[in-house]
Amino acid sequence: MNTVQINSEPDLLFRVSQGDEAAFAHLFHTYQNRLGAFVMQLTGSKPMAEEIVQEIFIRIWEKRDKLSQVEHFHPYLYAVARNYCLSFLKKLGRELARKQAWEISVVATHDQEDDTVIKDYRRIIDQAISELPAQRQKVYLLSRDEGLRQAEIAERMAISLETVKKHMVLALRSIRSYAMAHPEINLLMLILTTPFRI
Repeated sequence: MNTVQINSEPDLLFRVSQGDEAAFAHLFHTYQNRLGAFVMQLTGSKPMAEEIVQEIFIRIWEKRDKLSQVEHFHPYLYAVARNYCLSFLKKLGRELARKQAWEISVVATHDQEDDTVIKDYRRIIDQAISELPAQRQKVYLLSRDEGLRQAEIAERMAISLETVKKHMVLALRSIRSYAMAHPEINLLMLILTTPFRI
């Protein structure tokens, strides 16, 4: 990774706003752990906090042009994180209600119908995975099927750890988006059972 010489925080934010990936990596590493601890306090879940932190930084990168207008990044980042977490937890609550309703309906069906639901679940998730770009699909399957941690995946595929993390977040986002189009899919179950190893 290239060494980034930072003159000031405004300089760093300006460089990120101009698409400087090395500056963005420096920004991420500077705030990753502190933000993770903050999000962990809000969610009470380490795996969820890790995913949320990466989602937040992906959003910051996607809207990096706004950073040139930010005077102090720390309060800006925490405001973004707080709003994202509140929205995420509200959504999770709605999904939990749907999960409970779905489970009640499944319990009321016969064993054969249960098997059909499970097969449909697997079929749709497998279809979502098959539509991922090749490298992203490989990263996801190495985690899910072989149980590899992100560092092990990076070594196996000869790519950076940051690239692995990015692929995992985008894979999860794509799969959840695909699953949301199918009411029979339990999205909360997908969130909780999808492997996301460090």
